[in-house]
Amino acid sequence: MENKKMIINIGRQVGSGGRIIAKQLADDLNCTFYDRELLNLAAKESGFCEKFFEQNDEQKGFLRSLFHTHVPLMGENNFYKNNFSQESLYQFQSDAIAKAADMGSCVFVGRTADYVLRNRKDTINIFITAAIEDRIKRVCERQQLTNEEARKFINTREEARSTYYNYYTGKKWGAAESYDLCVNSSLLGLEDTTAFIISFVRKRFER
Repeated sequence: MENKKMIINIGRQVGSGGRIIAKQLADDLNCTFYDRELLNLAAKESGFCEKFFEQNDEQKGFLRSLFHTHVPLMGENNFYKNNFSQESLYQFQSDAIAKAADMGSCVFVGRTADYVLRNRKDTINIFITAAIEDRIKRVCERQQLTNEEARKFINTREEARSTYYNYYTGKKWGAAESYDLCVNSSLLGLEDTTAFIISFVRKRFER
């Protein structure tokens, strides 16, 4: 089990604690953790400035307003000499995910990694949800927002996240049929949810 390669893809609702759980999974299972680290990898692979990947992170449509900015965001690559589009940014990020997966066991957070790696046999796809009250509380603490502001923040982020996921995968973000396991972190708490998922993952890869 210790030497068996595993790729764990974590989808998550905003404020569900999914990133915290994913990081703990990576630590406990000795896997490399990838969240925003993927943006840096994609930038290095493509030669584009990381700022483009940050603004495109799990959302579509930012390029429409980006053309009106006067701030140079590119690296050494010439803007017009590249086949530059939102789809090309997605492809660069997908290539970075595939390359990272080839390197060893890892945990990916979001960014359609489950779809990018869909043809691999060493993957497991998990979605973390939670009660809206717990999610609002966590976002309030993390972002220093009021309850109303936190609810709007959650709705806006999740609309962008689901649009991005549904567009590129042809699946439905957060729908049970899109994943191998869906877990409500409010039922057990973050620590016990992590322990439950670890047990599930170990059984899955012991087969």
